[in-house]
Amino acid sequence: MNVRDVMATAIVTVAKDRNLKDVLLLMEQKRITKLPVVDDAGNLLGIVTDGKIADKLGREHNKGIQTTTLHASSVMEKEFLIAHPDEPLEALLKDVGKPGLTMVPVCQGTKLVGIVTKADLLRLVNSDVKLDAIMKKELKSVASDERLVHARRLLIDHDIARLPVLKAGKLEGIIAEHEIAGAFAQLKQEDAKPQRDHIRDLQVGPYMRRKVVTGRPDMSAKEAAAVMLKEHVGALPIVDSLGTIRGIVTRTDLIRTFA
Repeated sequence: MNVRDVMATAIVTVAKDRNLKDVLLLMEQKRITKLPVVDDAGNLLGIVTDGKIADKLGREHNKGIQTTTLHASSVMEKEFLIAHPDEPLEALLKDVGKPGLTMVPVCQGTKLVGIVTKADLLRLVNSDVKLDAIMKKELKSVASDERLVHARRLLIDHDIARLPVLKAGKLEGIIAEHEIAGAFAQLKQEDAKPQRDHIRDLQVGPYMRRKVVTGRPDMSAKEAAAVMLKEHVGALPIVDSLGTIRGIVTRTDLIRTFA
């Protein structure tokens, strides 16, 4: 298979002068976390991620700097892997799970013609291996009354995209980079010190997603891939019959069953 066999060609993009709050709203509407930034001719300029937006807004609010005028160009990634439509798919699969962007733009010259995301690769998962064998059992998690900045630090330090929110071992919700970015985007401009204090006081509970799609330890990889695609989620917390969390499975874990 070549890259063109799996790439998506209906691409949602933004201009470099798009306001960050508008970018986050577009991500929410389209249920995506990464957006290519292009010029009027469709040439690729960079990629905006919800993680970069959260980082930028958090830093600027902490400094007491006005954030309402920030645009996509101020947070876009400029160095990343680019694929060609006729490139063998194996060239991309070997990089699955490595640090870096999880969306690969597909270009002919400098013009963007498609993208490959982990959601696109999920459609190839056909393994009967049980989730109990591939799930991550050593979890990073937070409680609903912990600070949002602590959750953000855990995501950065451990290079992960989301955290289960637990209470006595039971799943209360999930918090990801997008929710954190949205929380920072809602902050009003204040003087520097009150603003720093406000950011540090924000807790996970009001911003976490309480409706969480979960999986079972005996679910197969291909069943989990189908659920993720249907529900537009990037991970499944794995819970047992008593509702106790046992691990988590990400798209990367599933893609590795064939990559």
